[in-house]
Amino acid sequence: MTALFTLERLTKYLPEQPEQPLFSGITAQITAGERITLLGASGQGKSTLMRIMSLLETSDSGSIALDGKPSSAWQAKDWRKQVCYVAQQAVMLPGSVEANLRTVSNLHSIPFEKELAAQLMEAVGLSRIDWTRPAGDLSGGEKQRVALVRALLLHPRLLLLDEVTASLDPGSKQEVERLLLSWSEREHTAYLWVTHDLAQAAEVSDTVWFMAEGRLLETSGTADFFSEPSTDQARSFIHRESAQGGVADE
Repeated sequence: MTALFTLERLTKYLPEQPEQPLFSGITAQITAGERITLLGASGQGKSTLMRIMSLLETSDSGSIALDGKPSSAWQAKDWRKQVCYVAQQAVMLPGSVEANLRTVSNLHSIPFEKELAAQLMEAVGLSRIDWTRPAGDLSGGEKQRVALVRALLLHPRLLLLDEVTASLDPGSKQEVERLLLSWSEREHTAYLWVTHDLAQAAEVSDTVWFMAEGRLLETSGTADFFSEPSTDQARSFIHRESAQGGVADE
């Protein structure tokens, strides 16, 4: 199957230690509609990797490509319309909730899909939110869900999801998980989802990428990763995270 997105030997050095890589030699590919969770201990550079993939940061070496076309050949605006990063700490633009939801249509000069926006807001448990309310007044969890809806209105081909349910209560978390799974099936949207919740990873992904020691050590089917990880580092990670409460169903 032709790759939607490719990463080729990506390397990023630590700003304070230019001789020490945060990660190196990251090579992988994502196919259309693929659902991937990106796992690994804190400090591996998972968020940095996704920011590089969304052209919000640059790598020190290596390359990325969308549809076989290198990032250097794209306008950043066009790239980010198809490869959309949703940060863990949601950023609301000045103005109302509706103004934030309209950002996509204003930025790309496309019609605002108000009905779809309302359906998505309902799906993430925000049907009662007053759209005229200043977005900056929302709670952290509300901001996170508005940011996700705003991203989905782009109809991106690849979503980069950075701990997008970390600030949500269990009910809202499940609503977001259901929405993203159904959206992926409906739109054939691929996603790469960073999470420290192993139960969530087992539920929402078909593939796991595992980072450790500054490398992408494993890429495997989700069931295989949790039942038979191929590296000692992955086995230790699963054991440690499970002991802390993020138990995956096997």
